Amino acid sequence: MVSKSNITGLILAGGAGRRVNGRDKGLVPWQGKPLIAHVQQCLNPQVAEILISCNRNHARYQAYADRTIADTRRNFQGPLAGLEAASAHVQTEFLVVVGCDMPGLPADLVDRLIAPLWSKQVSSPEISYAHDGIRAQYLCAAVRGKCLNSLTPYLDEGHRAVRDWFASRRSISVDFSDKPSSFTNFNTLA
Repeated sequence: MVSKSNITGLILAGGAGRRVNGRDKGLVPWQGKPLIAHVQQCLNPQVAEILISCNRNHARYQAYADRTIADTRRNFQGPLAGLEAASAHVQTEFLVVVGCDMPGLPADLVDRLIAPLWSKQVSSPEISYAHDGIRAQYLCAAVRGKCLNSLTPYLDEGHRAVRDWFASRRSISVDFSDKPSSFTNFNTLA
């Protein structure tokens, strides 16, 4: 198994918040704490370092991260822009990426996502992502650090879809159908 010292965690919290009336989604309260606090609490024991990709409220997010990072691209260009900005700060072999709006992530998320990437064979996957039994959860993924070099050219070509970038790389889904509710996300204000 991979040591947590070789895994960086990245929480994506850099969106424009269009589906939550422009609010900063990671800071929206849920069960007495901001969503980001729940996600950080789950991820923290599973990784060596936590980065948060955010484009506003850096001081507030700093309380939940070892480092906060802003997109280098303008106008909220999506999750891959956050991943690209974070890539320069990843010093570990693996990066685990999660969204800021999934407060119920499983305690074994990282182990299960990293497992298929552990092989050293040339044809081994570069990316693994969760599948809840109904749909792919592209924003719950593990990525080999070396694979991140392909992001800038991909984005420079005008691509933005996470699933399409994954499809352009050696990627594999990981079955989480035993924990489908773990991937419930908050895209609207209740």
